[in-house]
Amino acid sequence: MAAAAGGSRGARRPVLLTPRGSGDRTVFLFDRRREQADLDEKVLSYGKDNYRGFRSAVCQAFGIATDENFVITTTNRKEITEDNFSELVQDGVTLYLLQSVDQMLLSATKERIDFLPHYDTLVKSGMYEYYASEGQNPLPFALAELIDNSLSATSRNTGIRSIQIKLLFDDSHGKPAVAVIDNGRGMTSKQLNNWAVYRLSKFTRQGDFESDHSGYVRPLPVPRSLNSDISYFGVGGKQAVFFVGQSARMISKPADSQDVHELVLSKEDFEKKEKNKEAIYSGYIRNRKPSDSTHITSDDERFLRNLILEERDKESFTAVVITGVQPDHMQYLKNYFHLWTRQLAHIYHYYIHGPKGNETNAVTKDISPFNNIDIQISMFEKGKVPKIVNLREIKDDMQTLYINTAADSFEFKAHVEGEGIVEGIIRYHPFLYDKETYPDDPCFPSKLNDDDDDEDCFIVEKGARGKRPIFECFWNGRLIPYTTVEDFEWCAPPKKRGLAPIECYNRISGALFTNDKFQVSTNKLTFMDLELKLKDKNTLFTRIFNGQEQRMKIDREFALWLKDCHEKYDKQIKFTVFKGITTRTDLPSKRMQSPWTMYAAIEWDGKTYKTGQLVKTVKTLPIFYGSIEKFFLYGDHDGDIFATGGEVQIALEPQALYAEMKTVPISKLDRTVSDKAVKKYIEDEMARLPDKLSVTWPEGDELLPNETRFAGTPIGALRIEILNKKGEAMQKLPGTSHGGSKKLLVELKVILHSPTGNKEIISHISQHGGKWPYWFKKMENLQKLGNYTLKLQVVLNESNADTYAGRPLPSKTFKFTIIEGKPEKFSVGLLELPFRVGVPFNIPLELQDEFGHATQLTTAMKPILEASGLSLQYGEVTAGTKCIIKGVTAKGCINSCQGKNFNLKVTLPGLKEDTQIFKIRLQPGPPHQLKVKPDSEILKIENGTAFPFQVEVLDESGNITAQPKLIVHCKFLGASNLPVYSVDCSNAGTNILTGPVIHVQNIKKDQLLKARIEILSCKDVPPVEKIIKLLPSSHVARLQILSMDGQKAIQIKHQDEINWVAGDVMHNLIFQMYDEGEREIHITPAMAEKIKVNWTPRINREQLIQGLLPDVKVPTSVKDVRYCLITYLDDHVSLESAFTVRPLPDEPKHIKCKLKGPNTLQMGEELQSEIDIMITDQYGNQVQTVTSACLNSLGVSGPGLDKSNLKITWQESTLTMRVKGIRFKPCLLGSKELCFAWREFSDFLRVNLTAGSPAKLQFVDWPELEKPVAVINGRELQKPLIVQLCDQWGNPSPEPNVKISLIKGNNLKIVPSNQQLKTDENGRANLGVISIHAPRGEHTLQLKALHNKTTLDCPIITLNVLPDPEKPVCLNVKYDKNASFPAGGTFPDFMVSVLSEDDNIIKNINPARISMKMWEAQSSGTRIPVDVTTFSCSKVKDDKEDGFFYFRDKVVPERVGTYSIQFTFAMDKTNMLSSDQIIVEVVPNDPVRLLPDSLPATPAVSNVRTLTSRTLVKDLYLHVMDEYNNRTGIDLVGRIIAKIKSPSEDDTEVPQFQGKVSTIEFPFDRGSAEINLVLAENSPGRDSTEYILVFEPDLPALKKPLEPYCLSFMFYNDFKKQQQMATLTRERDQLSQSIGVYRNWFDTTNQLVTEIKCQVKEAETRETHLKNELRKHQIELPQTNTLQYVDSLIKQKILDQERVMKQPRRTCTLPNYPKGNQDILGKIAHLAQIEDNEAAKVISWHLASDMDCVVTLTTEAARSIFDETQGRQQVLPLDSIYKKTLPDWNRPLPHLRNGKIFFRPIGNPVFARDLLTFPDNVEHCQTVFGMLLGDTIIIDNLDAANHYRKEVVKITHCPTLLTREGDRIRSNGKFGGLQNKAPPMDKLRGMVFGAPMPKLYSTFSGQIDLLQQYRAAVVKLDSVNKDLDLHLQSLNTPEMQKKKQELAEQEKSLKLIEQKLGMTPSDKVTESLLQPHHMLDMSDTPIPPKRMRRETVKKLYSSEEWISSPTKKQQQQQLLQISPSELNGTPRKRKA
Repeated sequence: MAAAAGGSRGARRPVLLTPRGSGDRTVFLFDRRREQADLDEKVLSYGKDNYRGFRSAVCQAFGIATDENFVITTTNRKEITEDNFSELVQDGVTLYLLQSVDQMLLSATKERIDFLPHYDTLVKSGMYEYYASEGQNPLPFALAELIDNSLSATSRNTGIRSIQIKLLFDDSHGKPAVAVIDNGRGMTSKQLNNWAVYRLSKFTRQGDFESDHSGYVRPLPVPRSLNSDISYFGVGGKQAVFFVGQSARMISKPADSQDVHELVLSKEDFEKKEKNKEAIYSGYIRNRKPSDSTHITSDDERFLRNLILEERDKESFTAVVITGVQPDHMQYLKNYFHLWTRQLAHIYHYYIHGPKGNETNAVTKDISPFNNIDIQISMFEKGKVPKIVNLREIKDDMQTLYINTAADSFEFKAHVEGEGIVEGIIRYHPFLYDKETYPDDPCFPSKLNDDDDDEDCFIVEKGARGKRPIFECFWNGRLIPYTTVEDFEWCAPPKKRGLAPIECYNRISGALFTNDKFQVSTNKLTFMDLELKLKDKNTLFTRIFNGQEQRMKIDREFALWLKDCHEKYDKQIKFTVFKGITTRTDLPSKRMQSPWTMYAAIEWDGKTYKTGQLVKTVKTLPIFYGSIEKFFLYGDHDGDIFATGGEVQIALEPQALYAEMKTVPISKLDRTVSDKAVKKYIEDEMARLPDKLSVTWPEGDELLPNETRFAGTPIGALRIEILNKKGEAMQKLPGTSHGGSKKLLVELKVILHSPTGNKEIISHISQHGGKWPYWFKKMENLQKLGNYTLKLQVVLNESNADTYAGRPLPSKTFKFTIIEGKPEKFSVGLLELPFRVGVPFNIPLELQDEFGHATQLTTAMKPILEASGLSLQYGEVTAGTKCIIKGVTAKGCINSCQGKNFNLKVTLPGLKEDTQIFKIRLQPGPPHQLKVKPDSEILKIENGTAFPFQVEVLDESGNITAQPKLIVHCKFLGASNLPVYSVDCSNAGTNILTGPVIHVQNIKKDQLLKARIEILSCKDVPPVEKIIKLLPSSHVARLQILSMDGQKAIQIKHQDEINWVAGDVMHNLIFQMYDEGEREIHITPAMAEKIKVNWTPRINREQLIQGLLPDVKVPTSVKDVRYCLITYLDDHVSLESAFTVRPLPDEPKHIKCKLKGPNTLQMGEELQSEIDIMITDQYGNQVQTVTSACLNSLGVSGPGLDKSNLKITWQESTLTMRVKGIRFKPCLLGSKELCFAWREFSDFLRVNLTAGSPAKLQFVDWPELEKPVAVINGRELQKPLIVQLCDQWGNPSPEPNVKISLIKGNNLKIVPSNQQLKTDENGRANLGVISIHAPRGEHTLQLKALHNKTTLDCPIITLNVLPDPEKPVCLNVKYDKNASFPAGGTFPDFMVSVLSEDDNIIKNINPARISMKMWEAQSSGTRIPVDVTTFSCSKVKDDKEDGFFYFRDKVVPERVGTYSIQFTFAMDKTNMLSSDQIIVEVVPNDPVRLLPDSLPATPAVSNVRTLTSRTLVKDLYLHVMDEYNNRTGIDLVGRIIAKIKSPSEDDTEVPQFQGKVSTIEFPFDRGSAEINLVLAENSPGRDSTEYILVFEPDLPALKKPLEPYCLSFMFYNDFKKQQQMATLTRERDQLSQSIGVYRNWFDTTNQLVTEIKCQVKEAETRETHLKNELRKHQIELPQTNTLQYVDSLIKQKILDQERVMKQPRRTCTLPNYPKGNQDILGKIAHLAQIEDNEAAKVISWHLASDMDCVVTLTTEAARSIFDETQGRQQVLPLDSIYKKTLPDWNRPLPHLRNGKIFFRPIGNPVFARDLLTFPDNVEHCQTVFGMLLGDTIIIDNLDAANHYRKEVVKITHCPTLLTREGDRIRSNGKFGGLQNKAPPMDKLRGMVFGAPMPKLYSTFSGQIDLLQQYRAAVVKLDSVNKDLDLHLQSLNTPEMQKKKQELAEQEKSLKLIEQKLGMTPSDKVTESLLQPHHMLDMSDTPIPPKRMRRETVKKLYSSEEWISSPTKKQQQQQLLQISPSELNGTPRKRKA
């Protein structure tokens, strides 16, 4: 059973050491006996049930000798023995192999666990969520779950029970986290496994489950049930961590274990397992040694390293670390730190403070066993001081407030059925004078603020507790936050009045403490049944008195206690002198309006207040002064009573000023004011109020009371004074305490009393300016009529109020009236229109005074009316308020119906303005007579015409008049059906009266008619009569059509139908015309013009005059019926005559074929459509006379026609022949012509023949499918796979939407993946160019297609998959594996090569793509952490083999530890190929110095008796260090000699150690020594002198001695002086360290600036060099906008390059052989390119037989191709060529001998090989073509070739000659014939050498490369310049100057302190304070710049930082940020 090694790549998997049987158990084993043991686990399958056999199997598996001593233990360190083997060794268990049970775990292990949820998950799944209740955030309750677990875990601690909650929100140490850490008993790995199992409560942990409480035992009863037994259900912890965050890390160490157990549960891991179909509830527990943080590699969890380091000194602990904290939770924890810590203090109040709680007022506190619970909460944020609070220190949690505001308490106990016990306490919070002392809860605000300043709104104070329930509920001493109990029946407010007032019941608070017999929800937020059980009738309540339980009536006891509390502790108001009950309607709330009890007096705080007493208020706005009216107390009371609230009603004083009541709370009465002060205030207020007004008229025009005035009379100016009661003038109110004095104004208003209401006409306000009085100007604008009032009123300045304090201010009024004056002018009123001749009208006149007021005529007066051209008369004139001239008439001549304008002048003699002229428009009067023209009595008219009359309507003056509806009628009498004429004269009064023609039927002679003309609407106008004489008409009246048949004329009547042969012509049609008397009318040319026919546009007018109509052509189709119409139209008559011509079929002349349906048929199918054949005449009309006998004469024929199913039938209904069964034999597809013949007639029909139904699939353009297709793994096929559907005869079938899929083997992968395709409309499907991924060998691809549920015949492609020689698959790393790695040394050389799929090394790789990465600690799996150190490849040495990359002289990290090294190869921008991780152990370097753990402060000692004053060093540990401060010398043994030296060699008085000795030796073992040194009492030594304590190492094993460690100390003889100097020494040490940090920081900054300047110089040099190179390519760059120009230039060059590349050029179309092996070069046709077309053609033809040959480097590769192609492919291996016979590639042409020209050749000869260019493998290609072409020469033509050969053979052998025209002369001289003549290029079928890319392409490539390099150089230069500017600016910032100033000040302070100490002042910090290897000595021997910078950067980082150095920018930024603590001397290491 030997162990098998893990895999070489990726995570190593455990290997099963033995095959597993059905009953076997699998055991996972870790060998941890020695450090060098295999780290991975091994799996052992074992079936027997005895320990001996198992141990033997283990020995065999691990190669352990049977007699070797070792133990096998569980992860809980239980040793496996024969007795417990069956119990402990279960299936899946993890075991250790150790030297002893208590051996330290040398490296971490992983233990498999399962944590399937317990079945309770389903049973109790409803109670698990955290939820918000009553506005509370549930986050503190989730944290409380974790504190519960810690309380349970620490319950057995004898010392301090420490619980820490750390909120790690400093993002510089990782992502946010919450950690809960306790010092409890910890958990074994099994208990940790149990913790992970959901719902595994303490009661169900049995059987296979090992309890994390080591077996549950119910605790004994304790006060308040504070038994810490609150970690209960196995739910809360999991719920809480996943409520707070996304991941939980459980870290625990039990007290009796050497190992720490660690388990991580995360949401991400669960989701990943679910996605990967893995077991979700399974994982690993990591078992490790304490303080081992090597597995923490993620930067997000950097804080864990500090937490893990704290494990070192802990005996046992458990830490819960929650990461992925929800952002809203994090904000809540930050923003509400005080709130939620207060909530936690409330929840655990009694655990923290004990059963009595936090009694802050207690004089002495009882010693409690609970004082050892220490719950501390700390929050760390970046850049902020940590917030740290201990819950014991919180003084404002609710329970503390309840306890310390209570005056007394009432304790009781409740016994519930079963063992349920509830302890309870009720506390009383008294009322003190004017407020309740019941504490307010932020979650339940109970009342308004007492300082409410609203004077009008006061709400009666509610009870102290408000709506809050009495009892909070605690379970096992812990608050259950969402459950409260309102009350019990015995402590609820009674319905009837009890012993104590009802408000006392609102002054109690309480708490209930239950034991664990009551159920709570799993999240401990609510009780399940507490209140129900407590209020059960069987529950027994007893009182606890002096600690004793007493059975008595609990309700009686409580009522007495409450009454006692009220009387003893409440300080209230006594209401006396009862006055009755009332209702207060002044309150807004109806519920509070009644009942109120009224009292006349109160006693309050030792004083009596009565009705009528003067009082003053406080805390009101404004302050009220007044007398008490009554007191109010809410409620129905009778007699005297004590109460807490109440209100007082005050009558404000002085009442004359206010006259109002105010009701305020009694608490707002001023209890300090005296009656005298109130009375004085009232008297002063009454003294100075305004009383009356004094008015004078300085400018006259006085207004008398009730005076009547004419409009416009002025009112004089007014002067006013305001007088008080004393007669004193005043301008403002006297100053009061009611808001300061107010100015008085006088307001003047003039009010008009109109019927619609009073109108304010004038309003002014006058101010008193001190120098001028109240004054109003003269008023002259009072012109309106009516009653007026002038009012003067005193008003306030700001509000314009005319009352003050309910009392009107002084005022004065004057009443007067204004009336109208005498008439002065008039105007004409509105006239009634229109004005007509002879129609009377009225003229109204309006009389006015001078202001336009209407007035009346006072005397009789006659108006005068005048108008030019009119005679005017009027009747009478009316006098009074309305003056009217009545009955005015006008007559005169008016020439227009529209009327005429006249100026009418009205004069009233005697007025100031006596004349008015106005325009009137006079219109004609009403109609009076009718005038008709012509004037003669008898009028003649022809029958059939109309007669016009001229009519005019006149008024009485002869004017043409018009009016609406003025219609003139004319009625004809004397015959029937005569028309009536009418005309409208409404507009103009005249018109033409006419109408329809007058037509009398059958008139033969003249006839007399009478016309009567009248206006029907005007009966007063007489009618006019005229005589009409009617003459007969002579116009055409009838048409007649005739057809001449020989001499016989046949009449064609109107609408007759005539049958005629189709296509014939109707001749000899004549017509005649007659008048009304049937007289024929001779046709004149004018009449002929009016005759029209519809069958021809051209009419022969001459024939029409003769009475002949045009010939009618009969239609050729029987369907076309011709309608013939003859019309005659003149001004008098419209005549027409019509007939119809119907065509008849002629004799048979043709046959016609018609296809019914589609004309397409598939091959092998019959035509579905029917063909009908019809017999027609010459015009295509169907002949109706044929019968079925004609079938015998029909014949059908066509190419490829199959007549076997042909059927011909007769269709009687349509008289046609029908043909069915058309089908074709297999033939060409396309259009087919069918011929149908009947008698001598024939017709043709075309049908479209298409492919048949799909039967098979065929590939398009894939001719050689019988051969395997060669393809390289991962590459694409040479062409796309296109398939075509075909029928069974191979014709392409255009069937769309046929699904096609590829069927392949499981080991064959194609890209794009196998997806179904559908054929297009052509029956094709394009599968595209697919990539093949498969193992080497042959594979098949088969297509699958279904059509109509039938599988089609599908082809199969055979693929020959070859490995890809260019695809990298792994990295091979070689190095000296036996080398050691001392810190700070160099690594051995690493030789790296990249292997391809064919296991060969890939060459020609850019070294920049290969890098070496190194990081501390082994990464989990293959994932590389973010912070890694990356090394680039060293330059390749010439003597090394090609394809290998070397990493030389790489620096080993300076810090000791385990490191991972991994090499990576960048395959592209995103994909990396990584090697296996190499684990190296960095060991310490050679010992160089002796150093302590931490630098001790400079000791200051004296030689007094006190031991502490003589102590030099205590517990100083000295260690041997290498130059990088790694501890070393573990194997060294020796001693350390301590002695004291004086800095001055002359000083002989040196202090001595205790025992009066000068030297003391200390043993040195395992690399360190412990030092304790004390000076001797009364030791010699100079006072205030500095001495040096020297520690010299004596280590014989070391070849080179170590330098001693020196420590300065100050010696004093005086104890007090020593104390003072010790303080100064500490200050000196702190300053020294601070100065050291400053100097280090400044040196580092300067080094960074120097480094950046070097980078700037390098970048400038690079930029200048590239700019010069671009100038060589004729590219000039502008000075500005360089980057934009370069970018556009690159873009343009790339476009030019693509254009060149896309130009057509010669290519070889011969498919190349896949390069499945790097030994395959390819086919010869692809190895070379030729630029010249003619040369390319002739050389390709010359090598035609070789062009398809594949060239390989080795015969093995050639043989492999030969086997793969079954010998069909010709191959040429280069290792089989005899190279000595190959021509010299540089040999001259034959005509050149020894550098001389033997003859002058013609035709430009050149070696054929010199025309070849090789894209790749030049050397191998020269070998191939040297062998194939030899010395073949190319020459222009055949003549030149013959001449050349003839001359060459004279001196040497002549090689083969090829001409550019295509001729060949072989080396033997033979030429001519087809075999020696090259065919045209197109005949070579693509087997021709391709043309190389144009030279312009390579030119563009070079330019683009240079431009891109230049752009990168410019960007780099800009970046480093910006960095340099940034750093140079930072050196001059105020902050930097401040730091320099601080350094100078600290150096100055250091010198002063050193002088005080008596030490020699130093300019530099001593080297003991600044470690030598951290100093940067810039004055050393010069180093080359690059080397110097590398060393500088190396020194910039401490040993911790060398492993994962940040990027340069991060480094620079972080160097600029020094924490204040570092600058102030705190000895902290700083990370960059």
